[in-house]
Formats: sequence, C-alpha cells, structure tokens
Amino acid sequence: MAAPRFGVNYTPSQGWFHHWLDYDPDAVRADLDSIAALGLDHVRVFPLWPYFQPNRTLIRPRAVEHLVDLADAAAERGLDVNVDGLQGHLSSFDFLPAWTRTWHRRNLFTDPEVADGQAAYLRTLAAALADRANFIGMTLGNEVNQFSAGPHPDPDRATRAEVDVWLERMLAACEEGAPGKLHLHAEYDACWYQDDMPFTPAQAARRGALTAVHSWVFNGTAQRHGRISVPTEHHAAYLVELSKAWADDPHRPVWLQEVGAPAPLVPPVHAAAFTEATVENALDCPDLWGITWWCSHDVSRDLADFPELEYGLGLLTNDRRPKDTAQVLARTAAAFRDGVRTYAPAPRTAALVVPGDPAARSVCAPGGAVFEAFFRLTADGARPTTVLATRADDKAHLAARGITEVVTPDQVR
Repeated sequence: MAAPRFGVNYTPSQGWFHHWLDYDPDAVRADLDSIAALGLDHVRVFPLWPYFQPNRTLIRPRAVEHLVDLADAAAERGLDVNVDGLQGHLSSFDFLPAWTRTWHRRNLFTDPEVADGQAAYLRTLAAALADRANFIGMTLGNEVNQFSAGPHPDPDRATRAEVDVWLERMLAACEEGAPGKLHLHAEYDACWYQDDMPFTPAQAARRGALTAVHSWVFNGTAQRHGRISVPTEHHAAYLVELSKAWADDPHRPVWLQEVGAPAPLVPPVHAAAFTEATVENALDCPDLWGITWWCSHDVSRDLADFPELEYGLGLLTNDRRPKDTAQVLARTAAAFRDGVRTYAPAPRTAALVVPGDPAARSVCAPGGAVFEAFFRLTADGARPTTVLATRADDKAHLAARGITEVVTPDQVR
C-alpha cells in the first residue's frame, strides 16, 4: 500500500483567513516555510467564499490570483495543495455572501441561481489551478452540511434527494474545471451521527474521489469518556472504519481530513500524547489516504470572539514556533518518508453491524449502541470495522474486505 500523506490545514499566522483581504505573499511564504520544516507534504487551504465571490456574477480575478500564488509558493516548498471552495463555515464563524442572505435569502442547496453561482465559483477555482502539478483537487467546502439542519440557528433545509443532486452538480463543476484531479466533499460528524441530517453516510462514502472524515472529540466522546480513554484516543480511527460500512468500493480510500487536540478536553500538557495516540490508531486502519491535522498555526489573541479552544489548536504558535504536537507529526511523517516505517495494516477481520437507514444513524454516535460496542471490542484488544446490515451476509463483500466475523452490538458484552 502507498504510504499515507501527512499534512496540515493551513491557518495563516497573520490575520487568520481574513488574510485574503490584505494578502501578503511574504507572510504566506514564511508560514509555508514553517510548515515545510516539519516535513509535511500537503496543505489544505481555505479561500473565504464572500471575499472571492461577493456578487453572484463576480468572481474577483485578483483573489483568484492570490490563491494561485499561494499554491505556487507551496510548490516551491514541496507542498501539495487541496483547496476548499465554499467557506462557508470555519471555527464557529459563517462566511456566506450577501447574495444568499437576509433580503436576498435563498437556499444554499436548492435555489437554482445559487447553484449556478456556486458551480461557476468552484469551476473557476479548479480551472485556475488545473495545470499545477501540486494541486491535489477541490473539496466542495468545509463542513457545509452544518448549514442544512439543526443545531444551526438558521438552516437551509433540504431533503436527502436534493442534497444528492447538489453534490453531483458541484463535484461535476470541479471536474469540469480540473479534469482528473481528486475532488471530494467533506462533512462534520453529524453526517455519521445525526438522524435528521440530510447529508448521509452513503453520500459521504460513495460520492467524490474518496471519503473524508473530520474527527473532533468535543462531540461528546471526551466529555463522556475522558481525555485518556479508548474512545477518545481511537475516535478518528472509529470514523475511518465507520465510513467503510457505506462504501461500495471495499478499498475506497479514506482521508482523515481534520483532526485536532481541543482544549480543555485535551489539555495542552496532554496534547502531544493525544496526537501520537490518534495518529498511531488511525495508521492501523487499512486504505487510509492521509492525515491532515487541524491546524497549522494558532489564532492570534489579537482577534476577538473565537471560542477559547480555537486559539491554541495550531501545531505552531502564532509566531511560527513548533509545539510538541508538531514534533509528533513530524517524526511520524519522517519515518514513512525515510522508509523507516511502511504502511501495511492487517485487515480488520471483525465487523460490527450498523443499520443502513440514515434515520437510525444515532446508534453510531457517542453513547449509541454501535459506538459503545465498537470501543468495548477495541478495549478488549480487537480491531473492529463495520458493515451494513444489508451486507452482513454478502460473502463476496466480506471476503473483499478481509472480514471473517460479523457481530451485532447486542452480542458485544
């Protein structure tokens, strides 16, 4: 198997993502130097949608030029680039263009004119980078599913079928702009856990070039089980394996696209140990495309109103000094890059049955029967994966995944 990729979600050290308003190529290059010094191989970057497309028919050429400049600067430092399009939502803030809000309120997923604008925007960004060898591809946006249901205070409601149409069109727009690149979509974990979320596990595991999972233990995992626990330290691996239940391809790649050490549930003194455990457990999952840590640099204390945990999530401080967590990721990346380690996890032979009905997916959430059974198995030394109830007797599917034992949650004591 190919070695997994190791990267970071790029949060600029100066001005956070507002840096696009005052783009400073020297500051960007200094940030990228500090990332490259860790020996990582890629960055995920976030153009803010309303800054790049302030009007439905205006995609600012200068903003696109800045994005290309960032990608070229990354290439000079040996870093590949994935670009998130529709930002969307970042670190508790929503960034939506005025032509979708208030007096121009239109649904982000079902309005034809909004969809036209979104598709044009994604196509434009993809096309601008299509000829760059270090361009991995587009992610449609960061956790855009949070706009489609509660607990968002003003959701853009859509049905599963409407979301499916939207995903198909947006992914097609990325492909039109940059044919053959790795284009995908990414949701926060309500996709896997929330019964009424119209973005479904099947969509996540079947649409796009690979499956992306975002692992955050402030979702009830660390609150319920504590910072040093099997569920907390294996949560990212659980999401990787949970996603495989819905995949049609038995070896579909899974990208751990976001994972971080959120204080105070993971105190700074424990962050390096949590990072090491999370990374090592994820590396025990077959078909892992890569791990992209959240995030590169701390948020400056000069910026107001962020949730407290957001200020300290960086691998590097705001003045670009690496933390203990950075050293963990750097050592692991170096071991694979230098051939000291190889990636060849054994198949996970025991599969836990999960319901295929997305209206029942809360059994997979913290406290749910599937979640708790998975970690009882893990605590007992097993290496479980998951399988849909409808595939539990499909011998060909089970054999393709190396599964030799299928158990239901109520069989796990």
